[in-house]
Amino acid sequence: MSENLAASLNGSLPYHHNSQNTIRIRGARQHNLKNIDLVLPRDRLIVFTGVSGSGKSSLAFDTIFAEGQRRYVESLSAYARQFLGQLDKPDVEAIEGLSPAISIDQKSTSHNPRSTVGTVTEIYDYLRLLYGRAGEPHCPICDRCIAPQTIDQMCDRIMELSDRTRFQILAPVVRGKKGTHRKLLSGLAAQGFVRVRVNGEVRELSDFIELDKNITHTIELVIDRLVKKDGIQERLVDSLSTCLKQSNGIAIIEVLDDTSNKVALERPDSKYIATPGENQDISAQESSLEMVFSENFACPEHGAVMEELSPRLFSFNSPYGACPHCHGIGTLKRFSSDLVIPNPDSPMYAAIAPWSEKENSYYLELLYSLGQTYGFELQTQWSKLTPEQQQIVLYGEEKPKRANSSPEATAEKQKAPNFKGVIPILQRQYEGGSELVKQKLEEYLIDQPCEVCGGKRLKPEALAVKLGQFGILDLTGVSIRDCRERIENLKLSDRQTQIGDLVLREIKARLQFLLDVGLDYLTLDRPAMTLSGGEAQRIRLATQIGSGLTGVLYVLDEPSIGLHQRDNGRLLKTLTKLRDLGNTLIVVEHDEETIRAANYIVDIGPGAGIHGGHIVAQGDLEALLTAEDSLTGAYLSGRRVINTPAKRREGNGRSLTIKNASRNNLQNIDVEIPLGKLVSVTGVSGSGKSTLINELLYPALQHHLLKKAPLPKDIDEIKGLNSVDKAIVIDQSPIGRTPRSNPATYTGVFDIIRDVFSQTIEAKTRGYKPGQFSFNVKGGRCEACSGQGVNVIEMNFLPDVYVQCEICKGARYNRETLQVKYKDKSISDVLNMTVEEALDFCQNIPKAVTRLQTLVDVGLGYVQLGQPATTLSGGEAQRVKLATELSRRATGKTLYLIDEPTTGLSFYDVHKLLDVLQRLVDKGNSILVIEHNLDVIRCSDWVIDLGPEGGDKGGEIIAAGTPEDVAKNDRSYTGQYLQQVLKQYPVVA
Repeated sequence: MSENLAASLNGSLPYHHNSQNTIRIRGARQHNLKNIDLVLPRDRLIVFTGVSGSGKSSLAFDTIFAEGQRRYVESLSAYARQFLGQLDKPDVEAIEGLSPAISIDQKSTSHNPRSTVGTVTEIYDYLRLLYGRAGEPHCPICDRCIAPQTIDQMCDRIMELSDRTRFQILAPVVRGKKGTHRKLLSGLAAQGFVRVRVNGEVRELSDFIELDKNITHTIELVIDRLVKKDGIQERLVDSLSTCLKQSNGIAIIEVLDDTSNKVALERPDSKYIATPGENQDISAQESSLEMVFSENFACPEHGAVMEELSPRLFSFNSPYGACPHCHGIGTLKRFSSDLVIPNPDSPMYAAIAPWSEKENSYYLELLYSLGQTYGFELQTQWSKLTPEQQQIVLYGEEKPKRANSSPEATAEKQKAPNFKGVIPILQRQYEGGSELVKQKLEEYLIDQPCEVCGGKRLKPEALAVKLGQFGILDLTGVSIRDCRERIENLKLSDRQTQIGDLVLREIKARLQFLLDVGLDYLTLDRPAMTLSGGEAQRIRLATQIGSGLTGVLYVLDEPSIGLHQRDNGRLLKTLTKLRDLGNTLIVVEHDEETIRAANYIVDIGPGAGIHGGHIVAQGDLEALLTAEDSLTGAYLSGRRVINTPAKRREGNGRSLTIKNASRNNLQNIDVEIPLGKLVSVTGVSGSGKSTLINELLYPALQHHLLKKAPLPKDIDEIKGLNSVDKAIVIDQSPIGRTPRSNPATYTGVFDIIRDVFSQTIEAKTRGYKPGQFSFNVKGGRCEACSGQGVNVIEMNFLPDVYVQCEICKGARYNRETLQVKYKDKSISDVLNMTVEEALDFCQNIPKAVTRLQTLVDVGLGYVQLGQPATTLSGGEAQRVKLATELSRRATGKTLYLIDEPTTGLSFYDVHKLLDVLQRLVDKGNSILVIEHNLDVIRCSDWVIDLGPEGGDKGGEIIAAGTPEDVAKNDRSYTGQYLQQVLKQYPVVA
């Protein structure tokens, strides 16, 4: 970033150091913090930096934010507190000058399938309001603008019925509302009406009608009963007039003679709605069909009727707007034939994976019987069956095939039931089965777009409403950049402009906030659960700017994650805008541009874990650059440097070639990935990197190597798969879902240590096996706490309290097991050691040394061996996985797929990470990393750059070659920044 930009972002705001405009922290000892005293300026952009594990998050989130949140919750009533998650009081003596605190981290991404970018930012709520108040309904069939129907038009349609047709006229007076509705029913009876239809059942108003107030009801008033014949027009007009007055413009004609009106009722240009209602007085057996008319909105040609527009019609979370088939989700879980039959070359009896186990012999007998009829055997390979035979096996027989040979065959066929098909049978088992059955079948399911709405979530009536030239899907289904442009170009009438002016202004502002944080490539209908941590955090950041709050303390966790260097400037302007509203921002960050733009910097270190927890530097940028103990300052000042490799690897001569990739925004691209190299896949956010690697390449490798995943249908082929014998994804997902998982168990070093303890003289004397030293099974663990070391006590409206186990005192094991010592240490003592301490302790155990050394090499020497997996950050979990792979014997044909490994890493940690990656490649392996970090990119052997932009303007291969080659490409944003860093850090031999 230029010095001018940095200066403008820092600003020259007046600041006076006194108790009124500072946050004062005294005696912070949370986790590894060493009794820190700190004074922070308010209304400034403050960056906390330092090596991973130094205590940044402990100070920012677990101390400052936790105390701010705790004080707010404590101010509420006890009744309100029981519904809120409450934080424990952090280990700090005092914090003064604290404002209400809001945390914007990466862990709070919504996993609700109904949550979208539009709903999270509330833009969709404003769109619903806009379309519900100013939209124009159109016919879903012919797209004609719907106008009100007159009584004469209604009469003409009714008179098309066959002579002697019986029908009744209904006025809907209550539609889907809770309550007993006694007053309404009494009033109708007083007016002289005789009958109503309640929830499809005709009832006499003279009877006592009792309705449950807690469920929704639909009540329709019976206006008149008629038989179609000449001369009823005048009475029909009077009855329709009465009906429209009672129902605010809606008339329902219940036709009671279905068969005699087949022609009229099955006209393709009419809309009739079947109802389950019974008519007790006229005919309980005859089918009931309905015609719905409206003097408000209805297509005169097709009869498509629209209820009055309201915001709820456009809500996919409301039964009034959601697609009735998928209930507004847009997708349905369906069995995939590729997953059900993962290996087509297997014989029939083994090809169908869910039925390959012995307990499914009944279904194999069904298949045997089916084969007798359709000419195949269970020993036949699935791939050798004809397409017709495969279709019958998968989806069943439309009609049972008649046996036309011997009487014996005919008799056999009569015994055999109509085969429903593998997938329909599995679908029925899944929908009606127990949780255990569902869990077993889950692996064969994929999400497919709803067959009715096509994934659009809404009813056709809602999708047909337009504002200007656009329907609501025309705005939510395009990129935010294009959505903003379309809203700017809306052609509205004077009435629509008057109604929607304020709403449009709010929508435009919120869309601009999303553009400002570099999310122009997202769509408003993108499910929130598919967003990366960085994207979700930046969306929440944009939402906070839209809220316009002032006097708030915001605590952010690396907002630059997943952001290309090109978009960093826009993000920083957003942060300064939030600051300039009168807020204080504390940002935990490693990005150089953000550090240089900060008003105040706090560097915590000097090392990680027990070696950290001290304030190494605080103040402006100059204070950081000149701090002798600051590793961050050393890299920023140039005292330490990550050198550019003198030579790029030639590779092993083999490559993977993806042909015609077209998923999401990929533009039918061909990509060659050389093997035996460190390859970086780069490009601006949303350019297609994750789609290419995680959604296409990895499933194709899984299909080729393990037959576990279906072959992606968005590529023609992948050449060179035989050059890879193992594909491993190293991502930032947790290494375990429970506190029982830890680095020792994941890396396998705990098994080695348990074996060593079981070989001691004391253990052999007592007959202890390695299982005695496990805290996950009965035997050696403390049963009072089930090996957890603590007991959880639920405190109702207070936070859960974790109390040290009174029996084992937190050691996890029973007394007998703890009496077994190795080098005067019990198994519990070893678990409480840091990796560095354990490495020194295990020097004479070569297998353990190998695994522990790799953990140190990736910068995790400060982590405790027994630290619960749930407390590890994403970056730490990823490095545990990396260390585990590094300790394994190389095959020379392994491909590692790593997604943004520098997330959460300081300059020092990136340096160590690069050394580890280079070692893996030196063993003959191939590494493919998705990355924005310029240090990793310039140290790569090969770079594949996608772009040029994100979303629908991306998906092309912009450049491919060495970093030097990409730096020469003028179209590549990555190349432009590579030029600068290659000049700054020239090749060193």
